[in-house]
Amino acid sequence: MSNLNVDQIRSFLAVLESGSFTAAAQTLGLQQSTVSGHIARLEQALGRSLLMRDTHRVAVTPDGQAMIGFARDVLEAHDRLRAFFSPGGLRGRIRLGVSEDYTLSALAQVLARFADGHPSIDLQLTVGLSRALYQGYDAGELDVIFCKRRRGDPRGELAWAEELVWVGRPGFVPDPALPLPLVLYPPPSITRTLALDALEAAGRSWRIACTSGSLMGLRAAVEAGLGIAPHSAQVTPPGLAPIPETAGLPPIGEVEFVVLGLGRQHPAATALQEAILASTAELQAVPEG
Repeated sequence: MSNLNVDQIRSFLAVLESGSFTAAAQTLGLQQSTVSGHIARLEQALGRSLLMRDTHRVAVTPDGQAMIGFARDVLEAHDRLRAFFSPGGLRGRIRLGVSEDYTLSALAQVLARFADGHPSIDLQLTVGLSRALYQGYDAGELDVIFCKRRRGDPRGELAWAEELVWVGRPGFVPDPALPLPLVLYPPPSITRTLALDALEAAGRSWRIACTSGSLMGLRAAVEAGLGIAPHSAQVTPPGLAPIPETAGLPPIGEVEFVVLGLGRQHPAATALQEAILASTAELQAVPEG
């Protein structure tokens, strides 16, 4: 078997993904005859028929089905190699700060895809409270931060906005005759400030039942029934549940999640910002327990 051509493999996958030679040619910016020639030469090199063609559709043969996984692996390795050795490839180090709310989401997969696409970029991850991340960014210790928007700070590109909700152990209903037991981050904390402001405005008495600087600590305290906590509705940790509206607790308000970077003069940081912003639907998915 002769050596395989990467362009021919790329045409093969393009035909499968688009469903026709015409659409594949448009996607690749080639003539239809060129794509047809690629497939023919690939089949000749393999000594196997990969596609069945008629006037209405293109179908994959059993050998073509087996080829799909190999083809994707070859193209991925090829593209990563080109990105690594390309003189115009992105290089350097990015110090990323992320709100702890999203370490339980699909962030790991988003960062893994970014690292695969930019193998010459070294990512350094810091997880913390949003206000602490702002402080690190302003001190020049972080290049990109993905966190809640700090009150009164207009910087950052909006990823999405969502309501905060009160969460507790499933079935937990606070006694309205007693001060509301709260499980909170220590100051500075954006959710802490919003929650306490909402309770003060509503005239609802409260007490700090537990303070923890980590999401896992807060989660453990709430699961134990020590109290309730304000939390982003989209990423409520497994094992916790929203407090029912019948409990009469005041709404906490909306929080915005933003991505703040160094600007267009830093292409590597900008590429990471864009990767995060392009994955907002994935990041908002509720983690499975």
